[in-house]
Amino acid sequence: MSTPFPFTAVVGQDDLRLALLLNAVSPAVGGVLVRGEKGTAKSTAVRALSALLPEVDVVSGCRFSCEPDSPDPGCPDGPHEPGAFASRPARMVELPVGASEDRLVGALDIERALAEGVKAFEPGLLADAHRGILYVDEVNLLHDHLVDLLLDAAAMGASYVEREGVSVRHAARFLLVGTMNPEEGELRPQLLDRFGLTVEVAASREPDQRVEVVRRRLAYDDDPAGFAARWADEEAAVRARIVAARELLPSVRLGDGALRQIAATCAAFEVDGMRADIVMARTATALAAWAGRTEVLAEDVRQAALLALPHRRRRNPFDAPGLDEDKLDETLEEFGGSDGQDGNGDGDDDPDPGPGGGPGGQPEPDDAPQGDGDTAARPEAGEGGEPQPSGGAGEQSPARAAEPFRTKVLSVPGLGEGAAGRRSRARTEHGRTIGARRPRGALTKLHLAATVQAAAPHQRARGRSGPGLVVRRDDLRQASREGREGNLVLFVVDASGSMAARQRMSAVKGAVLSLLLDAYQRRDKVGLVTFRGSAADVALPPTSSVDAAAVRLESLPTGGRTPLAAGLLKAHEVLRVERLRDPARRALVVVVTDGRATGGPEPVALAGRAARLFAAEGTASVVVDCESGPVRLGLAGQLAGELGGTAVTLDELRADSIASLVKDVQGSRRAA
Repeated sequence: MSTPFPFTAVVGQDDLRLALLLNAVSPAVGGVLVRGEKGTAKSTAVRALSALLPEVDVVSGCRFSCEPDSPDPGCPDGPHEPGAFASRPARMVELPVGASEDRLVGALDIERALAEGVKAFEPGLLADAHRGILYVDEVNLLHDHLVDLLLDAAAMGASYVEREGVSVRHAARFLLVGTMNPEEGELRPQLLDRFGLTVEVAASREPDQRVEVVRRRLAYDDDPAGFAARWADEEAAVRARIVAARELLPSVRLGDGALRQIAATCAAFEVDGMRADIVMARTATALAAWAGRTEVLAEDVRQAALLALPHRRRRNPFDAPGLDEDKLDETLEEFGGSDGQDGNGDGDDDPDPGPGGGPGGQPEPDDAPQGDGDTAARPEAGEGGEPQPSGGAGEQSPARAAEPFRTKVLSVPGLGEGAAGRRSRARTEHGRTIGARRPRGALTKLHLAATVQAAAPHQRARGRSGPGLVVRRDDLRQASREGREGNLVLFVVDASGSMAARQRMSAVKGAVLSLLLDAYQRRDKVGLVTFRGSAADVALPPTSSVDAAAVRLESLPTGGRTPLAAGLLKAHEVLRVERLRDPARRALVVVVTDGRATGGPEPVALAGRAARLFAAEGTASVVVDCESGPVRLGLAGQLAGELGGTAVTLDELRADSIASLVKDVQGSRRAA
């Protein structure tokens, strides 16, 4: 067994270490979500925590870690005889992002269940994690059906396995710890709320601290056991402090004044529900116990708010989680002092260095320059539809996006087999049953009627004599199900001089932002290609982080010629590479342009040839027509015809069902 990196040897990351230790003191706090860039010791700290947890007593031979004093009466390995128990270290169980449902919750032997009526159950990771830690690295990439199972287990403290009338239940109470890189996509709000605390981590910018990080890591890699031995005293001291804090915890008093501050803080930040209040109360109590006190102070309430509220406050999807600390201090001061507390403990001397600036340290640039209206637009960017001059090399400052609006479902025609999501129809492991087939690999969803139908003709030949059905492996049938998949939505945005009028570009950005919001809600990957001047750029490679796409869109400059062909060819190359990486994920191309093509020899003909590449490959596409003014050339509609897609104006994008437009694309293909 490998030697873990010592918890006390982690450099910096004070908030992360504190949040983990508070959960070790009081598992009722509810776990930790660690958000931050790669390479910031997120996984190292979490894995090191398990070595600090006290040992647990379990019933000897029980695969579900029942407590000897109060064993689970419904344990599949029960009933248990009193007296036999053993002590073992607390477990840290890792849930891989690509795990199957059976690996998480366990699996029943369907063949024995049907033929013999025996509940032969193989426990999953939830059983292994009972009374320990369940760790999910890259938790934001976890498939939706696994997220649903985690939510159920976290809410009920038990796991249920239901398979065609056969049911098994076992206790599953665990400390849920997840790590994620926000650049790879956000987490579902339902699961986000299940984490008691959240912390933001970032690499230190202090050279001395970075040097110490490298020094300790190299020393650990050279001699893990020797390095751990040098930190053994510090580890033992923290372990003893955890035990002492656990013993003190029941004696900690949470007074009415602290409770009033907690309630006022949650109300001030408009968090949903009452879970935030409860988590803050438990966290403040654990903080007092960790400090060796029996009274919760205002500084405990402040620290609890910074850990428990950033991911719960009501915010827009593209807003970074965080708290306004000035508002927090004002609230605590206003409602403090009624229980012997004067609020002085919540000042600037609170030991909360906030690595990475804290969740709310970098607000959106709402005060960014607005430009000077129509006077900022170049002559070639007018609303009258005149062609731009041949120069066109000027660049405008980025226009602000208009207010986003709600769009309806934009889906890819046909039936896919991509990753689970909420957009287009697909064959999935979850959804409505549409048929049965022979299983390819392990059986995951039994189609009972088809299995019985396949086994019935062979019962006499198999010598059936009792009530049980004689079932063979060849009789088993897998249920075919239809659900929804996530897609790759690739935006190809014209940022040339003909689009540079600020009012128009603001509307364009607002429309793209609205579609990005829709992609966020439907669990899509997104990509952004822009073209202007003489070339096209991949502003954002395909990613699950629509937040990153929104940031790139906001700072998008405009100006120059319109290399439409270059933009389409760049998008075609992005899709080609993405098909190699993820061949099952289907794409939808959204071209946002007025349809003009300038620069180089025969720009219009070249753009047409590039567009026909998409049509030949059957790629679904929509052209958002941004042409405006009294003279309309209809170039975007011609481009949509070359792509084999549909054109829609900005107004139609807001008002009409885009799903029907894509169906029109499908109909036009069939007609062709």
